[in-house]
Amino acid sequence: MGIKNNDRKEIEEKLELVINKLMNLGSETKDDAELAKKGEAVGFFKRDFGIKEWDWPQGVGLLGLLKIMKYQNNDNYKEFLYNWFKENIKNGLPSRNINTTTPLLTLVELNECYKDPEFEELCLSWADWLMNCLPRTKERGFQHVTSANGDRQGVRLNENEMWIDTIFMTVLFLNKMGQKYNRQDWIDESIHQVLMHIKYLYDKKSGLFYHGWTFNEMNNFGGIFWCRGNSWFTLGILDYIECFKGTMNAGVKEFILDTYKAQANALKKLQAKSGLWHTVLDDKSSYEEVSGSAAITAGILKGIRLGILDDSYLCVADKAIKAILKNIDEDGTVLNVSGGTGMGYDANHYKNILIAPMAYGQSLTILALAEALLHD
Repeated sequence: MGIKNNDRKEIEEKLELVINKLMNLGSETKDDAELAKKGEAVGFFKRDFGIKEWDWPQGVGLLGLLKIMKYQNNDNYKEFLYNWFKENIKNGLPSRNINTTTPLLTLVELNECYKDPEFEELCLSWADWLMNCLPRTKERGFQHVTSANGDRQGVRLNENEMWIDTIFMTVLFLNKMGQKYNRQDWIDESIHQVLMHIKYLYDKKSGLFYHGWTFNEMNNFGGIFWCRGNSWFTLGILDYIECFKGTMNAGVKEFILDTYKAQANALKKLQAKSGLWHTVLDDKSSYEEVSGSAAITAGILKGIRLGILDDSYLCVADKAIKAILKNIDEDGTVLNVSGGTGMGYDANHYKNILIAPMAYGQSLTILALAEALLHD
């Protein structure tokens, strides 16, 4: 991307601030009581705040720390990650579901350093649970089972529903486990899930992804193109392919990459003047949202770096990075991040989701800034 020295210095300084904030992110919000009254309608899930709880927001946050260590070729956050997992295991884990699988995406790789039997057993048993116990939709899709609000051991089944989040939160882990332990059945299942989610969530006309699909009603709910939902694919699918280390079936790989490139082309056209993307991608009246924008930016930058996207995307990424930097507060807090977002039947549902500091907002910004530094 040809980053100027002044820009590089700003990115490096703000990246350090964002990382430090992530590791010390508190669990309370200023309007805790008021938000709790509104609950899920505005995306208030108490478990989502802070870095300590075991769920998807924290899991995405941990992955950001793992990746930045790889980018910078150091072990700066390894002890923090180790202690985070040990403490959570000691205190007792929540129910197994799609979202609580996310921290394991970091653990399976972290344990290559520690060779901890407790970590390994947890990853192996969880992969087996995904294969044999996780509820399935018709055509054996991974049903998007989530944590119950306010009950760590409970689940919300979301019967016969597939959500785009699942590829990032769960399928990446299963594939990584399959590759590590040479389990072709796990690898094949991950491929099946990716293709299933493309089949039912990808919109051929726009090039974008719907938030979800229900086999009960045979539709895409409100037919909404949600920013962060799309970003899970933009960012996650290249990590997914990379995990194969060149062994993926050529036809399957081409099909997936064609989908990625079509989505990237659609996103390029929908970028706001500020450099961010709207939380409802094709609705300019919806607010611009930083976590999804950061993940999209990281995914586009990686696509350019790998030679999948051409240089016409450089100006898109450059504009986005500048906008992301403007949304980092003096203490490293990433601003304008939307809260946890359940399935919506209209655009207003997404427009009404609260804005608050979130672990995934910090982490996805880390990934975007780190990718930017890799482009000289």
